[in-house]
Amino acid sequence: MRFRVVAGGSGPGDARAGVLETAHGEVRTPVFMPVGTQGTVKGVTPRELREVGAEMILANTYHLYLRPGTEVIGSAGGLHAFMGWDGPILTDSGGYQVFSLAALRRVTDEGVLFRSHLDGSEHFLTPEEAMEVQLVLGSDVMMVLDECPPSDAGRGAVEEAVARTTAWAERCRARAGESGPGRGVFGIVQGGVYPDLRRESARALVSIGFDGYAIGGLGLGEGRGAMLEAVEATVAWLPPDRPRYFMGLGTPAEMIAVMARGVDMFDCVLPTRLGRHGTVMTRHGYVVVRNARYAKDFGPLEEGCDCYACRNFSRAYVRHLVAAREILGLRLCTHHNLTFLHRVTKEAREAISAGGFADWSAKFLAGFEHGPENSRSA
Repeated sequence: MRFRVVAGGSGPGDARAGVLETAHGEVRTPVFMPVGTQGTVKGVTPRELREVGAEMILANTYHLYLRPGTEVIGSAGGLHAFMGWDGPILTDSGGYQVFSLAALRRVTDEGVLFRSHLDGSEHFLTPEEAMEVQLVLGSDVMMVLDECPPSDAGRGAVEEAVARTTAWAERCRARAGESGPGRGVFGIVQGGVYPDLRRESARALVSIGFDGYAIGGLGLGEGRGAMLEAVEATVAWLPPDRPRYFMGLGTPAEMIAVMARGVDMFDCVLPTRLGRHGTVMTRHGYVVVRNARYAKDFGPLEEGCDCYACRNFSRAYVRHLVAAREILGLRLCTHHNLTFLHRVTKEAREAISAGGFADWSAKFLAGFEHGPENSRSA
């Protein structure tokens, strides 16, 4: 797997545009990856993903391991063939999902013993098995198994998580070996909100050597200032010739703030989750289109947007569909939200290439954070 910076990135924490070369095509960064946890991005088909501008999607090892199972997907020829998506796929190791099952799991240095949230069956996930499952899935980017402590964890617990994550990362790297042309393994930096622990984690992972590096364990309630400080502390110790991935971030303002600090890749369930609840993202904030105030609003979901939903339907119509619990209404909102975030990353790439990222981001954020629609989003 190769990554090259094509613009920006003159310093360790500067916004940059790049190209990630994978077995299933090139990915231009900064990039937003729609989340297809169970082998599907909720509410959209693979063809529609291409229409909205998606270049890479995320799927989840934990969920696919439990259902339909590695054997089924392997027999289908891998996840790309199984789900009908021919573009790049990044698979999360499932570590976050396992660690969110606090009452159903037990952590040891060897791995994690957990009970399935589906049927209560018992499973033991080791770093090696997390990689073996992803190798069968045929992921373009495989994530190591890590320990993700909660945002309110004390320093001692975070130190233990960093040590365990480092040990597991080394085992994952060894098991993955040479994963094949255009395929790679990313390490995950932990350390909570402690800059020195972020530095320690990053340096240890870089010494092991990965194709890219993720920033994990943030965006979980620690506060914006603490999050950005932790990002800066992490990026400062990551190599400039490897992609940087912030896990689980999808709000436009925070994505832009993290891009400004040299991060390349993002994923989040937010655009599809908002869409399923009748809320759309616009350049002027969030619009809760299900609200009664839009019952006779015959304008598009967002003025100036050229997505399928905005070209063909009004807020009044989409609001009617959502109120009537028609699936199309939620699909149209989702389609728009994904188009919106892909447009944001495209504009960011263009601004970086033109040397005007700071001006572009300031203008965008002024409209998004203070626009009139935010007062109508509740």
